[in-house]
Amino acid sequence: MPTADLQKLLFSRRRLKKPAVIIAMLILILLGYEKFPMLAEPSVGVASVIDGDTLEIKGQRFRLFGIDAPESQQLCKKDDKEYRCGKEAAFALADMIGQQPVTCEKKDVDPYHRIVAICFAGQIEINRWMVANGHALAYRHYSDRYIPDEMSAKAAKIGIWIGSFEKPWDYRHKRK
Repeated sequence: MPTADLQKLLFSRRRLKKPAVIIAMLILILLGYEKFPMLAEPSVGVASVIDGDTLEIKGQRFRLFGIDAPESQQLCKKDDKEYRCGKEAAFALADMIGQQPVTCEKKDVDPYHRIVAICFAGQIEINRWMVANGHALAYRHYSDRYIPDEMSAKAAKIGIWIGSFEKPWDYRHKRK
């Protein structure tokens, strides 16, 4: 039985006979929870900021889902002067998190073996905060979840929206 069908069967409202539920749960365990993000336990711990959209908790890297921050070496312009907007995004993220524990809820795993997640510092959703404060863009290629936050930051001319910049995905593409 394909795993998607197994998930539907397990989480549907239909009543299953007890042996079927037990067998299905054993299959899930044997296949590994990482294939089923909704079953994975959230990761919690003190986070280190790698860059504006990547954290590390207990040695595991987490890529913030649905957002893209300027690269560490990326330059933007404000008042006709260049500044390191990528570094500024990372510093803003580090300042916002401080030393409080971060909770990350897994959505996927990227090709670099980072867990793609929605993360929280207390009650604040970090992904949304980064976009809403102009430190990252909504990564439309993967999600439309943060587009309203990006539009608000752009309208308020905050963060990178105060000047001019190259979209992070375009910046990376040119450097390949």
